[in-house]
Amino acid sequence: MQEKARAVRLMIFDVDGVMTDGGLYYNDAGEEMKAFNSLDGHGLRMLQQTGVKLAIITGRKSKLLEHRTSNLGIDFVYQGAHDKLATFAELLDAAGVTADECGYMGDDVIDLPVMRRAAFAVAVPDSPEIVLQNAHYVTGRAGGRGAVREVCDLIMQAQGTYDGLMAHYLR
Repeated sequence: MQEKARAVRLMIFDVDGVMTDGGLYYNDAGEEMKAFNSLDGHGLRMLQQTGVKLAIITGRKSKLLEHRTSNLGIDFVYQGAHDKLATFAELLDAAGVTADECGYMGDDVIDLPVMRRAAFAVAVPDSPEIVLQNAHYVTGRAGGRGAVREVCDLIMQAQGTYDGLMAHYLR
């Protein structure tokens, strides 16, 4: 698993159930709300600092996600992707990487086609059994509760960039 994480040059994330707890919240005006974890956000920023590109592939569309990804400076964002495998192929071209240089983190069966092609497939623990069976790594933390940070830290540790980055904070 460390070897697979070491090869990641582009890490791709699903959103609902991975970057959030998977709940869909609406206010009285019908506006959607989501909770994003700040530890996850900082993990994404640190992973970017090490040279790993970030991407989102999600089946839903959300203005909230536009704000979150803009705030984090995420390189590639694909919303409304109902055929995630076709979107993955488009992303590979846009990012100039191969599937062997990609990681993908998902939580449901819609994510399986990409998980099965990416070099490093990650799932959250409450994913359906078939998703867990197709993951190279299952996080200890739940989606929206630090699972993304866990994966970012794991990749940085596998690539030997974690300690150098932490030295900045331990001064």
